[in-house]
Amino acid sequence: MSMYGRDPWGGPLEINATDSATDDDRSRNLQDFDRAALSRPLDETQQSWLLGPGEQKKKKYVDLGCIIVSRKVFVWTVGTLLVSAFLAGFITLIVKVVPRHHHKAPPPDNYTLALHKALMFFNAQRSGKLPRHNNVSWRGNSCMQDGKSDTSSSIKDLVGGYYDAGDAIKFNFPASFSLTMLSWSVIEYSAKYEAAGELNHIKDIIKWGTDYFLKTFNNSADTITTIAAQVGAGDTSGGSTTANDHYCWMRPEDIDYERPVYECHSCSDLAAEMAAALAAASIVFKDNKAYSQKLVHGATTLFKFSRENRGRYSAGGSDAALFYNSSSYWDEFVWGGAWMYYATGNSSYLKLATTPGIAKHAGAFWGGPDYGVLSWDNKLAGAQVLLSRLRLFLSPGYPYEEILRTFHNQTSIVMCSYLPVFTSFNRTRGGLIQLNHGRPQPLQYVVNAAFLATLYSDYLDAADTPGWYCGPNFFSTDVLRDFAKTQIDYILGKNPRKMSYIVGFGKHYPKHVHHRGASIPKNKVKYNCKGGWKWRDSKKPNPNTLVGAMVAGPDRHDGFHDVRTNYNYTEPTLAGNAGLVAALVALSGDKSTGIDKNTIFSAVPPMFPTPPPPPAPWKP
Repeated sequence: MSMYGRDPWGGPLEINATDSATDDDRSRNLQDFDRAALSRPLDETQQSWLLGPGEQKKKKYVDLGCIIVSRKVFVWTVGTLLVSAFLAGFITLIVKVVPRHHHKAPPPDNYTLALHKALMFFNAQRSGKLPRHNNVSWRGNSCMQDGKSDTSSSIKDLVGGYYDAGDAIKFNFPASFSLTMLSWSVIEYSAKYEAAGELNHIKDIIKWGTDYFLKTFNNSADTITTIAAQVGAGDTSGGSTTANDHYCWMRPEDIDYERPVYECHSCSDLAAEMAAALAAASIVFKDNKAYSQKLVHGATTLFKFSRENRGRYSAGGSDAALFYNSSSYWDEFVWGGAWMYYATGNSSYLKLATTPGIAKHAGAFWGGPDYGVLSWDNKLAGAQVLLSRLRLFLSPGYPYEEILRTFHNQTSIVMCSYLPVFTSFNRTRGGLIQLNHGRPQPLQYVVNAAFLATLYSDYLDAADTPGWYCGPNFFSTDVLRDFAKTQIDYILGKNPRKMSYIVGFGKHYPKHVHHRGASIPKNKVKYNCKGGWKWRDSKKPNPNTLVGAMVAGPDRHDGFHDVRTNYNYTEPTLAGNAGLVAALVALSGDKSTGIDKNTIFSAVPPMFPTPPPPPAPWKP
């Protein structure tokens, strides 16, 4: 029997069941098969049929002792390692040979640079025993007998504090406003102070002032009857030749005349402003619990005194009335009440600050030429911004909502008045807003407005509000910031005279600043009361640079006279520099840093709006 199969090379294959072929026959047949196979190309499978097991290619291995690996794998591995080592060495060589270009941090902006200098002014104004690192070489310990030398004073230790301006008088009214402004700026912009490396410095400046204020009344008592309002005198009216801080021209270190202490017993404005200063500072120092509580207690005592002993501190023709006359105490009630609420969380203070009658007396509901102008005398504009903050972020609701909404609306109106498209205030040809309507010493009001505008802009940004309305017109928050920048840029030198009004900033700044300590050389010579007049009247620049002092400023025609004897141009003040510092830190650095939204509310309890009273029963 035979079977037919398929020849794998294409031909038929016959298999005989009874194969009797000899070996020779098989050999001849295989040779025929070989010739047939070679007549066409073979694929791999066909070749494997022809090759015997012994004829296949052997793999080569490498014995590494602990392991045997394929030679091919071994060669690839070693080659890869060598190439990698070469590349790594080559890259290292390039990195070492090629010069490095370090990406330096961008230089500080002008506002930050000016901030460093503006803070130094407060170091130069310190009275008493100076700290070791005061960093003003021409200053020394001064007026170490303040309080003790006045036998009529009930408060004997009044060493310390700050001199107000170019003289050596310590006026508590403008000084306390200055500290409130500085503390407010720290509460809102502590991150910016930190970024500028000035946070510890500004806190030292504030504490130097609050330590002194705690000396000016019995801070351990709950009820007081007396406050030291002023140390030193400046009245030279009627041709008086009595030696005092204005008649004499002496370095504070050389003062040898008696310095009177002015006390007050009914001074609501001064006490409420001092309470605001201590309350705001207590938030700045909240991490120092003992000191913060001491400040809160002192503020509580002062505010109670202000409410129970009504009157203006400068009434009755006092020495202070000649220089820092207070027009009213109602604005201090709103301002001080707001700060007391933030410092304590006690809602009774908020109720007082939002009492419509008090707001009315403070002038919240009527305009006037000076409406919206924040100053050492009138804090209403600042109080309204401060309470608008409460409405924007906490929204306490009834029973505060109505008056808070009014304050918020009034703040919007004030912000509108700062814009050049409105005519509430004139501007000089150089662009300086005339918030005091052309009167002398304009810059102190300008810097306060720049601070409020920037701060309110940041409030709106933090509340995810893109802007505000002035009548039917909508303005973005950037417009407020631009207003603040143009005003501060003017002060820094972008003005018709190309002059910086901050001493030591830029190349062209006032050299004849109205300032006793800066104008008299520190040469181991003690010039007496009249002996220093030659330095007052000298045409030479001051021998000492009062770094960071913002002078009074130009006139309404952008004119400026760098004359030492004309204080309306060349005298700096604490209140002016405090507003400057606040405005500079608000504008400094990266805008995205923004405000500290929560710190000011750290003592405020959670708010659950009280529902309004039910409607009266229906009567048919």
